[in-house]
Amino acid sequence: MKEIVIGKNDVGQRLDKFLTKACPNLPQSMMYKSIRKKNIKLNGKRCEISTRLSENDVLSLYLKDEFFQQQPKEYDFIKAPKQISVLYEDGNIMILDKKPGLIVHPDENYHFDSLIARVQHYLYDKGEYRPEEENSFAPALINRIDRNTGGIVMAAKNAETLRMMNQKVKAREIQKIYLCIVHGRMEKQEATLEGYLEKNEAQNRVYISRKPTADSKSIRTHYRVLSEHGDYSLLEVELLTGRTHQIRAHLASIGHPLAGDGKYGTNAMNRATGFRYQALYSYKLKFTFSSDAGILNYLNGKEFTANEVWFLKEFPRLQ
Repeated sequence: MKEIVIGKNDVGQRLDKFLTKACPNLPQSMMYKSIRKKNIKLNGKRCEISTRLSENDVLSLYLKDEFFQQQPKEYDFIKAPKQISVLYEDGNIMILDKKPGLIVHPDENYHFDSLIARVQHYLYDKGEYRPEEENSFAPALINRIDRNTGGIVMAAKNAETLRMMNQKVKAREIQKIYLCIVHGRMEKQEATLEGYLEKNEAQNRVYISRKPTADSKSIRTHYRVLSEHGDYSLLEVELLTGRTHQIRAHLASIGHPLAGDGKYGTNAMNRATGFRYQALYSYKLKFTFSSDAGILNYLNGKEFTANEVWFLKEFPRLQ
């Protein structure tokens, strides 16, 4: 028999979701059967798979030891570098400046270096993250950006921050502003573009159209021209909707692909820039909470800006 005391980072989770993370060696079929047969109890009583957990609840698992996770001697995140660019940090949240080329999460071609692994390594060395003391939580990223895009990414140090910030992202109570360089000069100095985006998972790209289709989603992208040089424009862009590759695909669809973007631009145009990555950076973030943010209310109105955007110094040399 094993007892698990529910900590503050596990509060609010469904029982089955918690057990899936806390006991990864326990097959789901065995878990559901054990709950039905009362071999898994909550505070000494029968429970349901949908029961929500509260702090200091006690789970009693009358199961064989083989179903309980054995803590590894070495964590994968230790193999990642711990170098990260921190714009802001407190006990709940980290505001990070991710450089282009670094993936935010391990992908299907998994290797140990990713932004989340670096964050966990960093916090582990600071003594703020102790996986052996957690039942199911690990520091997690709140938002993500493409591998070859640079910019601001938020990370949650605890489960309450992660839950609250996920709500705020969904409610669009966080303003994210981008900088980019596009080919050509814009017809208007400022405008809001509208269209419909359809994602092709197999190709890992999206397509923009002016009319809706059965599988498309509406998009709105606001831009403002900051500067022009030669046949290039520097834009400030705000996503009024947040879709995959929205900025890259939407601007390309009107004839202004991003400089250095091999997916939505052309190699012939990009060779002239010498850019290794697409010239896109999530450079500014502002918290604009219009509803209660709980333990994060102190962030409301705060604004953060990336220290350095790599392509700004390259812009004047473009022809």
